[in-house]
Amino acid sequence: MENLVKTIRKETDHELQNWREDEKKALELLQIVGELRFDRSIELLIFRDGIYDTRPSEVLNMHLFASNYVNTPITIDTTLAIAKTIQANEEIGACILDIGKMAVNWIKKAHTTQELEDFVANQLIGFNANGKSSVKPKDVVLYGFGRIGRLLARRIVEQTGRGEQLRLRAIVIRPQMKDFKSEAKKRAALLMTDSVHGDFRGTVIVADDGLSLSINGNKVLLIYAKDPSEIDYTSYGINDALVLDNTGVWRDGTALQAHLRPGISKAMLTAPGKGMPNIVYGVNHDILDLESDRVFCAASCTTNAIVPLLKVMDDQFGIEKGHIETVHSYTSDQNLLDNFHKKPRRGRSAPLNMVLTSTGAAEAVESVMPHMKGKLTGNAVRVPTPNVSLAIISLSINKATDKDELNNVLKEASLHGPLVEQIHYSTSEEYVSSDAVGMTSACVLDAPSTIVSTDGQNIILYAWYDNEYGYTCQVVRVAKHAAEVRRKAYF
Repeated sequence: MENLVKTIRKETDHELQNWREDEKKALELLQIVGELRFDRSIELLIFRDGIYDTRPSEVLNMHLFASNYVNTPITIDTTLAIAKTIQANEEIGACILDIGKMAVNWIKKAHTTQELEDFVANQLIGFNANGKSSVKPKDVVLYGFGRIGRLLARRIVEQTGRGEQLRLRAIVIRPQMKDFKSEAKKRAALLMTDSVHGDFRGTVIVADDGLSLSINGNKVLLIYAKDPSEIDYTSYGINDALVLDNTGVWRDGTALQAHLRPGISKAMLTAPGKGMPNIVYGVNHDILDLESDRVFCAASCTTNAIVPLLKVMDDQFGIEKGHIETVHSYTSDQNLLDNFHKKPRRGRSAPLNMVLTSTGAAEAVESVMPHMKGKLTGNAVRVPTPNVSLAIISLSINKATDKDELNNVLKEASLHGPLVEQIHYSTSEEYVSSDAVGMTSACVLDAPSTIVSTDGQNIILYAWYDNEYGYTCQVVRVAKHAAEVRRKAYF
């Protein structure tokens, strides 16, 4: 018995020692991540998750996700070696590199005699720019500062880096108080703390006059105005900027042009709109004419969640028809307590009821994938959760399949190709809605829940999506594309 106790103690100490050594390596990786980010505008990710500003234990946990793609988790030794190799290659220019995916590709090729240095160089052919960035920064103005507006501020600021992409220059607010300093303090408090998404990782300092915020060193002007016509942005030193309208007040192409004031070259709506391009990044962003399209929108959170999966399904199996049912968290459009609402059922208390309501998601798909016209129906149930929704996608397909083949196709799409930022693949049988809070992807495919009929031609997919932050990340991707500040990416 005594020997057994000694053995257990020895094994316990050994495991803890190994963990400490791995944490040291994670710290070394984080140092490299920071240096590459600020010195060379190279951003390292692990399976699309940002590494910068994370804890060593979080970095180690990110490595476990590789088990979705290979038989064994990738090790910190592998990613650290890859990061060191990237840092040593001074010819790599400004870019985004997913070293998680690169590690998976390296493991798959481990049977060869190819050295890591040669492997990384071959993977990054075309990324050379003599260490210099050709990207010119683009000024951004947030028009409105509600749920999506504040998350946009967080996302843009955290990706500022050396300031070579989007630069948040101003936030336009409809004044609610007579004293600007008091109002600015309240706005800053809502930015700093969020009941769903947690505390902002950084600092927010309110100017004494209440006319600006300093957010992680970014001076952001606060412009108090009741209408776009009141603003001349050039008087604030803002030129050729992109406005992100997150108020939802101006919902069609003609109305949105109200934002094209002096100093503004383009305006984007963070909601579906009529009479303008509806863009889901990764699927149809190429239809945006970067020269002539001055107003456009990022569609809806639900459209962004379902369209990537629909595209994969249609490309691989052909969609004959289908129905989309969304189980959607309640929104600020609903009432906290029973009260008048012009739409059916939405007047009933959102935190106390499941509310059956309509959704334009099926019709919105047609604006992104026109050939799907008339093939889909849709409806929604609003439920008493503050964030994260679930899309239940029921499809009849032309090419028969089975669950394994179907999930493998979707897994492949999440790792390779144009939709890797949009589709996250989960094999967890314990996944619930709160697990998707903070996801940067447009949706999370719940692979264990996939259903395929006996004949292989009727399928049901379950896709979770953070209808606030995940959608915000899609909005930023569209904004970067429209502003032509997207860096070359290895996903």
